[in-house]
Amino acid sequence: MPSVSVKLYSIIYKFILKRQLQTLTDQNPSNQFGVISRPDESFAPANPTFSQNDVATKDIHINPLKSLSVRIFLPNSVTSNGLLSQTDGVYGGYSPVVSSGGGRRLPVVLQFHGGGFVTGSSVSVGNDVFCRRIAKACDAIVIAVGYRLAPESKFPAAFEDGFEVMNWLVKQANLNDCKSSGGRVGFERRQIVDGFGETFIEPWIAAHADLSRCVLLGVSSGSNIANYVTQKAVEAGSLLDPIRVVAQVLMYPFVIGSTPTKSEIKLANSYLYDRTMAILAWKLFLPADQFNLDHPAANPLMSAKRVPLKQMPPTLTIVAEHDWMRDRAIAYSQELRKVNVDAPVYDYKDAVHEFATFEMFLKTPKAQACVEDIAIWVKKYISLRGLEFSY
Repeated sequence: MPSVSVKLYSIIYKFILKRQLQTLTDQNPSNQFGVISRPDESFAPANPTFSQNDVATKDIHINPLKSLSVRIFLPNSVTSNGLLSQTDGVYGGYSPVVSSGGGRRLPVVLQFHGGGFVTGSSVSVGNDVFCRRIAKACDAIVIAVGYRLAPESKFPAAFEDGFEVMNWLVKQANLNDCKSSGGRVGFERRQIVDGFGETFIEPWIAAHADLSRCVLLGVSSGSNIANYVTQKAVEAGSLLDPIRVVAQVLMYPFVIGSTPTKSEIKLANSYLYDRTMAILAWKLFLPADQFNLDHPAANPLMSAKRVPLKQMPPTLTIVAEHDWMRDRAIAYSQELRKVNVDAPVYDYKDAVHEFATFEMFLKTPKAQACVEDIAIWVKKYISLRGLEFSY
């Protein structure tokens, strides 16, 4: 069973969260868009040095009109053997020379934070620490997506934001190809790239990202977004070249359905996020005329009807013993395995929802072991040498 401290913290957290959700509901009684006030969260400032866990970060606003942003996590392994040429630890890579030999190219992990679609942030302290761990453990560039939240931005806003970031990465790759092709493009086209495209090329992505090795990772409600973006990527096919989604990781997906499962009945009042509060969050996220617990955004077995499951990439699912949403996540993984998709389930004992990503739990051995387990599995698909295991 979870420790006494976890139980006490869960009681306090659920009380606070219930008040937050109720406040959001009261501020939006008629499901109209408007300005919503949220309690202050603890944010981690961007730090373009390798001083924090050997990972540099910076924030990019890719669509200011939507307040759509990303935080990029760059591990120091992109430098020569992880060593810095500067004594102050600052990465001099804001404007690198873009070339085929300009540094190591790392796989990309596109990450979506949790929070029931109504809270959370890509730059919160908890999400920042977790993404740094993933970047180091997987030796990958992590791009954390700051998508729009409900009830100001209802479904499908968060899902569309996820796919917009995917398209942004495609544009980055295309601009970089034009920039680095030199004499292979006409003079007029080079002028356009030099005079316009140069401004929009993100140097960390241009110099170090290998988009042919892309992994999508979602946390709680972020798993729903990750799975949707993966489905859209499968549908798009070559239109997303050179991006190739080689795997996805769904960490305790934020799923529900109209017919309760055994875990939804037995653990309905479980830790941190119980079923009643989840339904309230879904009411805030889904438009009133679309509210349905079997909505494709909520029930993965319904969303599976959009894209044949056999076309989905390898999918790792993380579940917790004391999470009421576990059964439905496991059922989705079972459906993937039935069509021969590599879809293991890692079931963590004595664990609660968000046990590996919630700020309070980040220092626990279970949270750190989970990141290592994810890295071992992911490396099978992002290694340039084929199957690679790291113990």
